[in-house]
Amino acid sequence: MCMKVYVVDGNRTPFLKARGKPGPFTAVDLAVQAGRVLMLRHPEIAGEIEEVILGCGSPGAEATNPARVAALRMGLGLDMPGWTVQRNCGSGMQSVDSAYRYIRAGDYDCLLVGGTESLSHAPLLLNDEAVDWFADVNMAKSLLGRVEAMSKFRFSMMEPVIGVEKGLTDTVVDLGMGQTAEILRYEWDITRKEADAYAVESHKRLARAQEEGWLDNEVDPVFSEEGELFEKDDGVRPNSTVEKLSTLKPVFERPYGHVTAGNSSQVTDGACWMIVASERFIEKHGLEPLGEIKDSQWAALSPARMGLGPVHSVTPILTRNKLGLSDIDLWELNEAFAHQVLACLKAWESDKFCKQELGLDGAMGSIDRERLNVDGGAISLGHPVGTSGARIVLHALNAMKRLGHKTGVATECIGGGQGGGMLLEAANAVPTPKATQTEETEAA
Repeated sequence: MCMKVYVVDGNRTPFLKARGKPGPFTAVDLAVQAGRVLMLRHPEIAGEIEEVILGCGSPGAEATNPARVAALRMGLGLDMPGWTVQRNCGSGMQSVDSAYRYIRAGDYDCLLVGGTESLSHAPLLLNDEAVDWFADVNMAKSLLGRVEAMSKFRFSMMEPVIGVEKGLTDTVVDLGMGQTAEILRYEWDITRKEADAYAVESHKRLARAQEEGWLDNEVDPVFSEEGELFEKDDGVRPNSTVEKLSTLKPVFERPYGHVTAGNSSQVTDGACWMIVASERFIEKHGLEPLGEIKDSQWAALSPARMGLGPVHSVTPILTRNKLGLSDIDLWELNEAFAHQVLACLKAWESDKFCKQELGLDGAMGSIDRERLNVDGGAISLGHPVGTSGARIVLHALNAMKRLGHKTGVATECIGGGQGGGMLLEAANAVPTPKATQTEETEAA
């Protein structure tokens, strides 16, 4: 018999926008600050955690296994196992899924899982010319040979390779992630205005959530070594407009592309943790969890169309559970790019796509935009690669609780041509009339 799996609680750091130089926190620093707060909130659970699993897309050389280092720095004990998972943008969700499958099988009862990333600390790499020069200097057998090798230095060798850019380029199809979004916007005939309008709405929704305090139980402030306080996600631009965004130049396909810095996710630092436990653990401790993980799915497709990963991963979940798109009360679909999100929506609405690529009898249908990313997403929040998959699971559960919703989906596209999805159910949920967040705001 499979054990039911619950998310007990979780929290995250503010997501901090990278600003052209290393930020105040490494990936482990962020994980430690977020984790300590969660452990202080649940001291009765901290001593019963059996293992730590942490997603991280780009672990630094100083901590190649951030999960174990973070566990030690959080004071979880020398005997606490910890391991790090890497599935690009799906790393944080992979940590949750690993816990889900372990606990469901009865192997564990309580795990600490999440994701962390500090993209501002991504390394600057030597270019190939510089590497060859250093090798020649190092391998010279005599002083004269070393001097001769050193004399071949050229200033072009000082031009670094930016680690983030290299990491966000798929080596199989030789396309950057933004270029794959351009492919989808062409394939699905998505206009620049549509994408910019989506981006503006993301910022407005996040700004509203911050103003209303809807994120206060999810985001805990962090302090830098210099004592600087960071309280909120700082990438939000509440005054953004379609007119302003229309002035931005394309980043990935100049000069005629549509994908810009304004309708793409932001390069960001942040961490997120969750306590995931079995039903018997919940009953033993008398806990009131946020919700239950009901199902999960990973899928793969061409790296050139990686943005459609959510469609390929979520559709089997819905089919298995005899659900339609309209049966899902709340959606968290990670906003890697506005064009990518809109492409997913159009794919589910397409008879041809659903028949040919998903094996369905016809179109899945439409997703109500009032139920999609209700408090903004990565375009306004930022996308710390290893963290986002954990964040969308945690936020989906928190938003479902706030709105009185029963069923939710968290899903994301993944660089390299993959997608991940999770079906969630609010704890002790009672199906409610399908009131939208717009109606909730008006009532308030």
